[in-house]
Amino acid sequence: MNKFKELVISIIITFFIVSSSNAADIKIGTEGAYPPWNSTDASGNLIGFEVELADALCEIMGHNCSIVQQDWDGMIPALQSKKFDAIMAGMSITDERQKVISFSQGYADEVASFAVKGSSNYMVQRDFSNIKEVGLNLNIGGSGNKKALDMIKEAIQGKIVCTQVGTIHQNFLQSGDVGVVKVRVYKTQDEVNLDLTSGRCDVGLAAAVAFVDYSEKSGENIKLVGPTLSGGSFGNGVGVGIRKSDTKLISDFNKAIDQARKDGVISRLAIKWFGFDASM
Repeated sequence: MNKFKELVISIIITFFIVSSSNAADIKIGTEGAYPPWNSTDASGNLIGFEVELADALCEIMGHNCSIVQQDWDGMIPALQSKKFDAIMAGMSITDERQKVISFSQGYADEVASFAVKGSSNYMVQRDFSNIKEVGLNLNIGGSGNKKALDMIKEAIQGKIVCTQVGTIHQNFLQSGDVGVVKVRVYKTQDEVNLDLTSGRCDVGLAAAVAFVDYSEKSGENIKLVGPTLSGGSFGNGVGVGIRKSDTKLISDFNKAIDQARKDGVISRLAIKWFGFDASM
């Protein structure tokens, strides 16, 4: 009888070991300084759209996940050195990044916008006002946009444009599409916001929601100017960055994103954090 009990206990223990081994431990890297995509609250806890989405995707995948905070400029090197297994940090899917890492399918759109301090930059606002005639959104990758790019070039000529280092926004400003630009780069978006409001920059370029979120929370009068920008050097939406060798994890994330989209999870979280449905 005792041997039978020992056998039953052994089977139960084996079952739990096998079951727990099926749930992989996954570390996800995020910046924690790019609200509302990802940020920290007053207690230092990570919050934001991608933090909640990461939790939801991990639940769907059945993985045990933890989120690791990482400075933006070291994000891809940290992934490659296996500090974590995936990136969810407002990282747009671009051809340049796909040379070194893989991406899941996109889970959200990130349109960019120029911005100025509304109370003190009438001349800059005026220079951007005519660009509106190209429409509310300009797809940089589309055809027939030379006129619009020439208008942006004229609007920012001679002005200091601030943006975060290592981003699609810096890439666009230095791509030559809008001529030679006086670009000032910063380690974080918060630093961009502070220098824009203090007048050390004439214009800022970032995700439109990043400027709107900062304006609403700080009370600073930040005004978006010109059309929103997407496509081309701005990439094809935001996805999960993963090492090229981790093909199983890429597949898991793609399936989870499909399910989260079908269940309305991505739309709900986007509306909560952005104020509109930015899901792809």
